[in-house]
This record gives sequence, C-alpha cells and structure tokens, in this order.
Amino acid sequence: MRLSRMFMPTLREAPSDAEVVSHRLMVRAGMIRKVAAGIYNILPLGLKAHSRVENIVREEMNRACAQEVFLPMVIPSELWRESGRWDLYGKELLRVKDRHNRDFCLGPTHEEVITDLVRGEVRSYRDLPLNLYQIQTKFRDEIRPRFGLMRGREFIMKDAYSFHATEEDAESEYRGMYDTYCRIFERCGLEFRPVEAETGTIGGSFSHEFMVLADTGEDAIATCDVCGYAANVERAEAGISVPAGPALNRDKKDLEMVHTPGLKTVDEVSGHLKIFPDRLIKTLIYSTDRENVVALVRGDHELNEAKLKRMLEAEWVGLADEETVRKVTGGPSGFSGPVGLKARIVADYAVESVSNGVTGANEADMHFINVNPGRDFHVDAVGDLKMVVEGDRCARCEGTLAVARGIEVGHIFKLGTKYSEAMGATFLDERGKKQPLIMGCYGIGIGRVVAATIEQSHDERGIVWPHPLSPFHVYIVPVNVKDDRLFDVAEDIYDGLNAAGLDVLLDDREERAGVKFNDADLIGIPVRITVSNKTLDKGGVEIKKRREGEASMIGIDEVTDKVKEYIDMA
Repeated sequence: MRLSRMFMPTLREAPSDAEVVSHRLMVRAGMIRKVAAGIYNILPLGLKAHSRVENIVREEMNRACAQEVFLPMVIPSELWRESGRWDLYGKELLRVKDRHNRDFCLGPTHEEVITDLVRGEVRSYRDLPLNLYQIQTKFRDEIRPRFGLMRGREFIMKDAYSFHATEEDAESEYRGMYDTYCRIFERCGLEFRPVEAETGTIGGSFSHEFMVLADTGEDAIATCDVCGYAANVERAEAGISVPAGPALNRDKKDLEMVHTPGLKTVDEVSGHLKIFPDRLIKTLIYSTDRENVVALVRGDHELNEAKLKRMLEAEWVGLADEETVRKVTGGPSGFSGPVGLKARIVADYAVESVSNGVTGANEADMHFINVNPGRDFHVDAVGDLKMVVEGDRCARCEGTLAVARGIEVGHIFKLGTKYSEAMGATFLDERGKKQPLIMGCYGIGIGRVVAATIEQSHDERGIVWPHPLSPFHVYIVPVNVKDDRLFDVAEDIYDGLNAAGLDVLLDDREERAGVKFNDADLIGIPVRITVSNKTLDKGGVEIKKRREGEASMIGIDEVTDKVKEYIDMA
C-alpha cells in the first residue's frame, strides 16, 4: 500500500479523554475515531489489525471442527423472555421497538438465538456434538464506556456455542476450546494467563477467562507461585487464615457493650479500642432477589460479592439501603452486628477463628467487645467470602498468592442446560428418550485483543506490534521521493516484498524524513527499511527492527530474504 493513498490520519497529541495507552495510541495512529461514547469508527489501519486477529481465530476454530455462521444482531424479545434474561440482564441490554411496536434488542451475546436455531434442527444424539461460531458486532449499553476499544458499547466479538449429548462430551469440548484459545493467543504473540472466573450474566457452572498481562489491566488476577493456580480475584480462593497476635487468645471473656461515639469504620473502631483490625467482625446487610441477608467478614478483609452471590444461589445481591438496615438490625448503618439478629447470617471461614472480637451493637454509637462466634451469635452458613489480596496463602497448596493486573480478551463457559431447559431445546438419546441439550459457550473480544496487544507492547514512541497482528510487515521510507534514484530503488524493493507475499507500506509522501520516521515508530510496523543517497552510496539500504534501537546496512538484493528472516524470528 502506498501511504499517499491510505486513509491514516495520524496525530501528534492524544485526545484529552484517552485514559489508557491503547486508546491514546490508536487515536494518534489513525486507527480509530470516536462517534459517540463507547462507539468508534475503525479506520483502515485498525481494521487490518482486527483482520489479523480474525484470521487467526478462524483458522484455529476451524481446526477445532467449529463451523462459522452469522446470526442477526437484532433479536426479538420473545427469545430473551424464554430464557428469562429479558428482565434479568438489566440496562446494558439496549431495547428497541419496530414499526409494529414489537420489542427487540441489540444482541450483547447470542445464547438465545443459537439455541433457537439448534432446537429447530437437531433431533437426535447422532446430530451431536455441534460447535457453531460467528464473528459479529455486539452492543452492550455500558454505564461508563471508557478506554477506547477496551470497554466500548459496540464491539466485534467471536462467540461460539457447542451442543452435546453427554456431560463427558461437553467437558471434552470445553477442554478442547481451552487448548484452542491458548493456541490463538500464543499465535497472536501475547503474554497471557488462563484463570478461573465467575460466569456473570451468561450463567453456567464454571468458566475460564484468558487474561493478557498488563499493568493497565482493569481486572486483578491472583496466581500461586508454587502450584500455578490462577483465578480472577472475583473467583480466587485463599487458604484459611487466623487472626494475628492477641486474637489467638482462646479465653472467652464476657460480652460487653462499649460507647464508640461516631466511630463506624474498621480503622476508627480498632484505633479507639487499641486492637488489631482482625479482631473486628465486619457486618454487612445485603438485599438479594430472595431475602435480606447478614454477611460477616473479618475486619481486615473485604467481602467478595461474587462469592456471596454464589453461596446464596442468588440472581443478584447488593448492599441494603438505610431503611432495610434499620429493618433488619434495629439500628443505623455503621453499627451493625450479628448479636441478637433474627435474619439469616452467613460468614467467611476466617470469622470462626475470631476470639473475643468486636462487632456493632445495632445501636447508634455502640459496639460489643468480647464477641465469640457460636456463643454470642449463630451462623447459618460458612464459606469462602473474602476478596483475596497479595500475600494470602494459596487454597490449593502451601504457596503464596500474588496479584497482578490483566485484560480479559477471552472467556469460555460451561453452560450446562441453563438455556436448553428454559427454551425446550432437546434431542432423543440412544434409548429414544428426550433429553435437554448440554451447552458450552466461548467468546473472544476481537477489538480487545488489538487494544490489549498495544497495552502490552508499546514504548514512548508508539506501538510495537508483534508481527502476527501488525497491519503491515514492512514500512519503506524513501527519504526524498523527488529523488528518482532512491525512489526507484524503494519502489523495486516494494514490488519485490509484495511479490514475496509480505504486506508492505511505502511512505511515498512528500514529507520530511523526520516526519516519516516518527509515523513509522508511532504505528509500530515490525521492520523499517530506509532508502537514502547515503545508504545507496554505501551499496545498500538501512534495515531496522521496531523492537530494537540499532539499524544495520544490507545489500539491496538481500532485502527480501532478510525481511522474511526477521518476520519469522519475531
């Protein structure tokens, strides 16, 4: 491609609303332009990077015997009502009406549509297994779209759905997709980690996220330095810890109420009473779709709402409002405690180890001291409810958990029969008995892969593409396009590299060499070739890898072989 013909409006400065590196560089490199909050035009350079990802995804999905389809983006509400998600999904689901006043939505995901398709065609176990995928535009009306393509409202996604007759076959496909995803992200040249994760609004029993490791990542992931265990912090488990210091005292003292005027937070109360925060039992009142619940965690821990939701088997959980807190406890927020409550109480494992602890007394400006679980209050259920932090002990071994940042680029789920049972998607088994289809689903955010790659691979000058995802392989810079001698050489190299199957960008603009070099670094093409009278006088051209600082001279007849060598080695 000749740069004079390419629509690539580069910028010296990033827009003021660009918060992360990928957003800034994609705008500056002329890859995207904003239309509305979370909605972007994808320009030629950006689309070429998208296409690189899509090609790798298609090759690996086809290799795994998945078949590509294309489903509608506009979905009738009837399908979502069948699954129960029309009301459950919330405001992220963009609902519209057609001219006949019928309800539709813009698809944020396609479980309902694919289940409807398959239930109309699959009759027997002989038609299974089946894995169908698409690469298509989705829309989720995010409350706060940000970070460019990292969290947009409209985005390109690969979503696949598999259907099975047995749990064993569904498990085999899940593991097969896990391996397929690993190959995809390895081929993209990314440093990534598969981690256990929550299933969220998609549902199902189990899932893995594929995280690109980057300091700017939105998600936190916990990893063990010994056994390799890895999970999103929403899902991550930690070994049971006991309180430090005086909290180990097992002599149970008499319960006592003390005055704590205006002291509500853990730091305020522990400081006033001169005790460690792990002596406190934090009492949180939650509302759910079923009931109001009292949740307890140790004072030095944070409650993990995803774990609470899973323990309660609830559709949703949220901190109760002041009115509900008073209804459940009889007192104001900030002074809640489990002693004397009639509501259902659930607790984190670590709460059981607290001895002579401190809780709110369900009365303004008052706390209980010398509180002991089992004696002073009863817990209805105990489980893992804490948010893991750096340094926690691993639940799987004696190792220590480290917490790193990551960007979710893929997610695979075991759906089970959640959608097939709700929508009547069945098949006849070997005995002629009707059974619900067992499902899995597998998503990759195409635009997120592009953005995450930039977050992971850039420097102060711009993007540094791994060669599998780079929009072009080579950037040719003739320093003076009006000099026929050097421009003819540049064109000959351009033609030769194109003939060799490489994707080449020839900067034939009438710009200063410095402008061309800056743009070459900004858009991050892996190999740059510079043609000047100085290099030609020495019998060759200059070749430079984007990842390296030093350039070298090579003969003109060596260019094609050397570039192919660089690309293969990158």
